[in-house]
Amino acid sequence: MRPTAIFSFLFLVVSALGSLPGLPSKIYGVNLGSWLVLESWMLPQEWLDMGGESCDVCSTCIATEFAFAQAFPDTVDAIFNKHWTTWFTQADINALVAAGINTVRVPLGYWIVEPLVNRATEFYPRGGLAQLRRGLTQLRAAGIVAILDHHALPGVQTANQMFTGRCTDDVEFYTQYNYHRALIWTSVMTTLSHVDPAFANAVAIEAINEPIMDAAQTPDYGEFQQNFVKVVRATEFLLGVPTPGFGAMPAPANGNFTAMLPNINTSAVFNAEVRSVLLDTVPILLELGIFGLSRRKDQLITNFMDINWQFDNPANPSEAALGPQGYDNHLYYSFGGVADPNEDAYLTSICNLQRIQADAALGNSPLWFGEWGLPTQFTATDAFLFKWADAQKLAYSQGAGWLFWNFKVEKSKLAGTLFRQWSYLDGVELGFLTKDPSKVHNASVCAPYVMG
Repeated sequence: MRPTAIFSFLFLVVSALGSLPGLPSKIYGVNLGSWLVLESWMLPQEWLDMGGESCDVCSTCIATEFAFAQAFPDTVDAIFNKHWTTWFTQADINALVAAGINTVRVPLGYWIVEPLVNRATEFYPRGGLAQLRRGLTQLRAAGIVAILDHHALPGVQTANQMFTGRCTDDVEFYTQYNYHRALIWTSVMTTLSHVDPAFANAVAIEAINEPIMDAAQTPDYGEFQQNFVKVVRATEFLLGVPTPGFGAMPAPANGNFTAMLPNINTSAVFNAEVRSVLLDTVPILLELGIFGLSRRKDQLITNFMDINWQFDNPANPSEAALGPQGYDNHLYYSFGGVADPNEDAYLTSICNLQRIQADAALGNSPLWFGEWGLPTQFTATDAFLFKWADAQKLAYSQGAGWLFWNFKVEKSKLAGTLFRQWSYLDGVELGFLTKDPSKVHNASVCAPYVMG
């Protein structure tokens, strides 16, 4: 079957099934990168102005939030609060609305739940939760829904990456201690999404951003996937969200986890780890002043990077599903390993992309592309970027949709032309990306490249 025919078939299947609760029927989105998890390469001049440093190896200088907070413990909170306030604003939201964006993916660090941080050994700014509330409230007023993405995990999930909040080769996320902390974060975010009015447009929680690709290096990650979903559903059940197969809420049926848990029989969902997580969540919720029953009745969407993100016999996240679940794939040609660095190779590759089909065959559907962009390994002409934008949008729209990385980047002398291929809003202004995200300049852009 020709790839275009397969794409059309899958589109019909997705359409027949309908969209996941709370998400648009087709996601046209952007990431709010470098807002609540700062990546200094995206705003090089501002980072230097804040007091950070630039270096070729990010672990060797003040290039991340961890290093900054460790170096400037007395001023980090105020400096980052200024960044949070100015990097993502109402003007940005207005621009996203004008560009037809209906969904945002919000990268978050575990440290936004401040009691999870061991301040003796871990260093991060405080105050991010108030900014998240502010941003979500503004987005909700604009009619934009949010995916809460656990982008930077406790212990660091991938070596030497700014997106983890700390550049280090000491990867410790894949341990029971840090899995447990991540699950507490999950229960807190689930509760906020159901109880806090500011989170009313948060419709999905992503378990982990970009784990190590080699599954042999992520021990017990499959068990974490199972417990992630169980924690979300168990939390929802105790908050009064209708949960198929769970029966009636236990007494006193008031959202008090501590009082309700003894009245729940041990089960496959309420296993020892889930119970422990829920009990450890209670003091954090009390500290945050969050209590009561859910304000809405729909379950949240649980979200994972797809099975094919990893190799070497990875766990299949579809086996963890209990209720609505979606899958996320990221695709950057600029990092190599996808296609030869030239125009024809790029277009041949994207126009014959098989990722949606491969994931669907393993139960990882609906799938959206949660990170992609226009960067290339070669110097791209304007003419090529028009084609490159169209071809990617056509490919990714055959699934549940897409979210561009990033909504913007810094425009400065130091940043150079970074904005040309990494900023969605600038891509629209330059014309590479259409003002209506559901449209393309040339619907036949792939015709010369589709393989029989």
